[in-house]
Amino acid sequence: MKHVSNKVKNLPPYLFSEFQKRKKELQREGVDVIDLGIGAPDLPTPNFVVEKLIRSAKEPENHRYSPYNGTMVFKEAVAFFYKEHYGVDLNPETEILTLIGSKEGIANLTQAVINPGDKVFIPNPGYPVYKTAVLLAGGKPVEFLLKEENKFVPQFDKLDSFARETKLMFLNYPSNPTSATVELNTFLETVTFAKKHNLVIAHDAAYDLVTFDGYKSPSIMQVPDAKKWAVEFGSLSKSFNMTGWRIGYVVGNETVINALSTLKSNVDTSQFLPIQKAAASALKSDLSSVKENNHILQKRMETMHQALSDMGIEAEKPKGTIFIWAKVPKGISSTQFADKLLNEAGVIVTPGNAFGSAGEGYVRMAFTVEKEKIKEVMERMKKLNLQEVSDDL
Repeated sequence: MKHVSNKVKNLPPYLFSEFQKRKKELQREGVDVIDLGIGAPDLPTPNFVVEKLIRSAKEPENHRYSPYNGTMVFKEAVAFFYKEHYGVDLNPETEILTLIGSKEGIANLTQAVINPGDKVFIPNPGYPVYKTAVLLAGGKPVEFLLKEENKFVPQFDKLDSFARETKLMFLNYPSNPTSATVELNTFLETVTFAKKHNLVIAHDAAYDLVTFDGYKSPSIMQVPDAKKWAVEFGSLSKSFNMTGWRIGYVVGNETVINALSTLKSNVDTSQFLPIQKAAASALKSDLSSVKENNHILQKRMETMHQALSDMGIEAEKPKGTIFIWAKVPKGISSTQFADKLLNEAGVIVTPGNAFGSAGEGYVRMAFTVEKEKIKEVMERMKKLNLQEVSDDL
């Protein structure tokens, strides 16, 4: 059809919308489908956040336009959070921008930073939106492989020869889909690499507060001079169970922040003020609700990890995110394994190759259903005799 742009025509269908389509088909056939595919928290938003939203929504002045770059109440709360949690000072006026969820910010950032033809480093495997954002901006994705033997961390010394003309680099820790975590030293290497090649780092920290066993995820902003080379995206979706609220932020380099703010002021009018004010109360809280959520998630994760191990399915025990990145049995592809689970067990998982070629051989499993449902999934999988599955192909 001539009224659809080539950009849109060339975009693949968004992976998770395809899974939901198949899920509905199976449910119509009477299958009790358990969805471990989408990383959507099932726990409730904290009551104090909801109550703040209700109170704010009753105030007529909050129904007007928000400032284009976000209300100062929310941006000051982001600054408070960074100071309290990371010991990092941020200027709310110039180094923080309110987003309608970090996914929106990531997509718009690419257009604000690169020109058509510019190269952008993206992780493989990685969150699919990075590559899509680059393509929509007319850029050229340059994939860097994240390998298990390197703990899914970039080998920067091997990227030097590819960095010419590269303008931007995406990183994501704790990582979706691999659930890999890093220490601050990785971000020191990252900033050094950015300085060497004069490129911008965009770190996606959507899972920064979803951590286990005492692990604390660092911020790239803790690195000296990071503000000269990097921005960091944050989201309340996973840490406060606010996925549908669509509220996030980006912090760091003020030139990049200003460019993104300029672009956004031409395409949106920021988020509904009561949502921003409720989100501010979350960021300024003692984070006890986050700790309670993590306690529940850790129990689910341990249940899933132990059952997978008992079945002979290899997976690192994650220290962060809401995912387990599990190896599929030998002799079967990621897609074949995911299809088998869906069609024979009524369980949705995401094939690793959906996140890039380096994801082949893995599936991503989200522990975002209650513990009893996870036990049910594991029982269904045990009945499939997965150790023998490759012999049947």
